[in-house]
Amino acid sequence: MAGIGITGWGSCLPEGRLTNGELAARFGVDEDWIVQRTGIRERRIVGPGETTASLAVEAGRRALARAGLRPDQISHLILASGTPEQLSPATSAFVQRELGTAGGAHDVNAECAGFAYGFVVAAGLMAIDPRPILLIGTDTHSLVVNPEDRDLGVLIGDGAGAVVLTPHDRSWLRSWDMGCDGTKVDSLRIPAGGSRLPASEATLRNKQHYAQIKGNEIYLNAVRFTVGSVKRTLRSADLEPGDIDHLLPHQANMRIIDSILERSRVPRERLITNIEYYGNTGAASMPIALAEALDAGRIQRGDRVLFAAFGAGMVWLTALVEWGAGEPVGWTS
Repeated sequence: MAGIGITGWGSCLPEGRLTNGELAARFGVDEDWIVQRTGIRERRIVGPGETTASLAVEAGRRALARAGLRPDQISHLILASGTPEQLSPATSAFVQRELGTAGGAHDVNAECAGFAYGFVVAAGLMAIDPRPILLIGTDTHSLVVNPEDRDLGVLIGDGAGAVVLTPHDRSWLRSWDMGCDGTKVDSLRIPAGGSRLPASEATLRNKQHYAQIKGNEIYLNAVRFTVGSVKRTLRSADLEPGDIDHLLPHQANMRIIDSILERSRVPRERLITNIEYYGNTGAASMPIALAEALDAGRIQRGDRVLFAAFGAGMVWLTALVEWGAGEPVGWTS
């Protein structure tokens, strides 16, 4: 069976910027308070005409260009998002239409862990159909945050990141661990708009189409579940925390990231983060940070990269990637 490797990457960030100064004035807090609480100084926010799909399309184009592939050479498109273009059809269909990729397309909604989930799903698909896959993480959470909500308002940004995955004679994916605890569904949610609570005048009046968060619950569970998952993934690969060259977590906020680092005992200098400039971009946060680290030459062949993702649900997934493992194998589109 063919393994999976990454041969192209790209990202797309909106031009609009939302600074701590603007948020401090809105919420009546100090700018330093926002930095100390979140590690964030500014975020990118979509403007008119920018959507979850439009960001994904541009990120996908850049990843394809980096890989040197045409859209019609892609056998499958996987799109990870918690903020779809609309309830139906899937956002991946809008992206496929604009990019012109061949083969199938489907969405993955594991919220902020969606990109990591999509990566493992793609590895399984590659094993049975060894042809190129385009994986995109994209979110526009700024559109579903109540402007009066300080807790979420200081965190959220928008963006998209993408990777092109191609068959290799040895998989870069060395081990992984995933899970879900559905008893935590109320920790972070958008209550209205689905079959459980259809849209109505009452849901609009009560602002139930905005995201709602229980911040302390999210913090405690994100740290607990992610640290446990990191330990299981390393144990499966017979590695210690110090054997990891890079830890790439979901860019949620620095308080969560710091706690994961401390409790998993991965050295701080191994951390990859860009949350200071973009905030929490949901399913896009990991591929954006990955693309920037690759463009900066930080990740080299043979490096061990540990993805550590978590999201509403709650869901989590950690994946150990051995960068550059094996050699590319031939395929026919």
